[in-house]
Amino acid sequence: MAAHDRPFSRLPRHVGFIPDGNRRWAEARGNAKRDGYAAGIAPGLALIALCRDLGIPEISIYGFTKDNVRRPADQVGAFRQACVEFCAAALQAGAALRVIGDADSPAFPADLAGLARTRSTGTLRVNLLVNYAWQWDLDTLERTGRLASADLPRIDLLVRWGGRRRLSGFLPVQSTYADIYVVDRLWPDFTPQDFVDALHWYQEQDVTLGG
Repeated sequence: MAAHDRPFSRLPRHVGFIPDGNRRWAEARGNAKRDGYAAGIAPGLALIALCRDLGIPEISIYGFTKDNVRRPADQVGAFRQACVEFCAAALQAGAALRVIGDADSPAFPADLAGLARTRSTGTLRVNLLVNYAWQWDLDTLERTGRLASADLPRIDLLVRWGGRRRLSGFLPVQSTYADIYVVDRLWPDFTPQDFVDALHWYQEQDVTLGG
């Protein structure tokens, strides 16, 4: 019996994912840093399929942040293109996709403008954070009275690859009570067992929401 076939006592309703380590993965193989981003697309699609198989209704994934666009131009171009290709494949796979981020900025990929306005139809709700920043999200609240990410529910479980132990500005309002699980493996080396292990760990957490 596969590990993910074992029953879970409870599943998170909304999971956040920080797929980190693409540049380190490329460098370790003697490649340019920019080459690591394209290598992260297939793991993302595999993760979508696994979440759908498990019955998790909603996930949010970090694409890139407004801070990330200060990196060298070849890297910026590479992760922007990776986000566009990931979205195209996720739509083809039937995801109910929405892109959350500053679509008014020139750093936002024009191909994703429609998904910044309207969620596609599909089964699993997938939110991709593209040109996102927590300051931008909160500034939108001040300007309009509503968070840019207002339609995203509270995150139950946050999983980060690459060994870093920080939120990096990931949906701070929704992540307030999230349980955080860190995978040391670099994101392009993702295996389904990474997430299965996170879910088994989640079973053991005492979820009190401050009560």
